[in-house]
Amino acid sequence: MSSFNRILLCYDGTREGQHALKDGAVLAQDLNAQVHLLSVLNNTAWMQGADITSAVPVDFINESAKNLLDEGLKKLAARGIHATGHLAIGEPLEQIPFFAKDLNVDLVVVGHRRSHGLARWWGGRHDGLLLDRVTCSVLVTMGAEADAPSAAAG
Repeated sequence: MSSFNRILLCYDGTREGQHALKDGAVLAQDLNAQVHLLSVLNNTAWMQGADITSAVPVDFINESAKNLLDEGLKKLAARGIHATGHLAIGEPLEQIPFFAKDLNVDLVVVGHRRSHGLARWWGGRHDGLLLDRVTCSVLVTMGAEADAPSAAAG
């Protein structure tokens, strides 16, 4: 019996999110795990300084977030994985731990962007690390080797 029975895949549509979705899907299939897909639309930028009169309509934002979640669910379904979708609007460092606890998952799968440090999913300026906010394991996917910076000096 696997220790990872419930897996939360975090998907934001980026290349890193695509890698996390793919790698998490493979793992979930291998372990025959229950899969939850979380798409978080980060509203931090437009909530902190956006002028209400110039802000993007809320309906458009909600529709974009729903489309992102549907995209991820379709990709999983194409791999033969039935996943339960969850949509959140807010700060990923708050939403991911909330859903991980609420869904009682054993593993959270997130993507990592090398060129931007650890800021994408697991660290924020003032928010601490994702690792400090969850009580389950975290798998950080790095993507294809081709995405890594070249080690050769020119």
